[in-house]
Amino acid sequence: MQQSRTQCPSCPGCVSDSDCFPLAGLDTAACGSETPPLPQEGEASSHGCPNLTDRVKMRSTVMFYLCYLLCVAVGLACVACVCVWNSRWRGGFAWDGSGLQFNWHPVLMVTGLVVLYGYGAVLYRVPLTWGQNKLPWKLLHAALMLLSLILSVLGLCAVFDFHNAQKIANLYSLHSWIGIAAVALFAAQWTAGLAGFLLPCSPVWLRMLLKPVHVWLGGSILLLSVAACISGINEKLFFVLKANSSGGPYSSLPSEALLANSLGVLIVAFGLVVLKILSNTEWQRPESRPEGMAYTPLLQGEIE
Repeated sequence: MQQSRTQCPSCPGCVSDSDCFPLAGLDTAACGSETPPLPQEGEASSHGCPNLTDRVKMRSTVMFYLCYLLCVAVGLACVACVCVWNSRWRGGFAWDGSGLQFNWHPVLMVTGLVVLYGYGAVLYRVPLTWGQNKLPWKLLHAALMLLSLILSVLGLCAVFDFHNAQKIANLYSLHSWIGIAAVALFAAQWTAGLAGFLLPCSPVWLRMLLKPVHVWLGGSILLLSVAACISGINEKLFFVLKANSSGGPYSSLPSEALLANSLGVLIVAFGLVVLKILSNTEWQRPESRPEGMAYTPLLQGEIE
């Protein structure tokens, strides 16, 4: 006797025997669905392939580390170029009010206000720091920024002492205005960050008020620093590469000008890579604390 074959009410062309694949484990709304449900986050698919979300996360992590290694490499190249420029073509370094003292200015400003500042800015984006106690990384971030600020102030002292010893006016160029504004904003930024994010007595409302300003001002200071360095390189080359100089005029692009222009390109590239890392929302540190939970400041065991 032929067995009875019943139709699915939602799928007229499908029957309930071997003509239709068993769908019990697929949790589909209609019989005969061609696509299995997507695996839940953290699970593997039914064919043993990695979860799509995991692949996306892995690709994002790989892309971050490539950008991060590029950031580190370009920053070191900037420091190397500015040191070679001032040691080989500008005569070296001293602190005696002469031109050799001025040579400390570009080295300290590029190293502190650009490279160390950029390294400190992207510290929270490193995935290895996620899921750990944020306090050590917060202290390292503050220490890197403080070291950057100290080197920047020393760089300003070098150029001011040189100008005063040589009877040269201070703060007369656009380069000097941009540079002094960057350092002043940097000092205010670090002080506000210390008060709002590290001191135990900082209230929640102050942290909430400062955080968006802190993030925006951090990127703005980096842009000002890059602009100050680029204008300073051009200004220095115009001063030292005259028509009667041994290295040839700036317009003939002697080897010193070629190196200094390359330094400018590296500084711009470094700033762009840092801004790329900071602007990518996928590379931001995830907040493990539930939204609205009270903020626990420094010295109270904050874990994020």
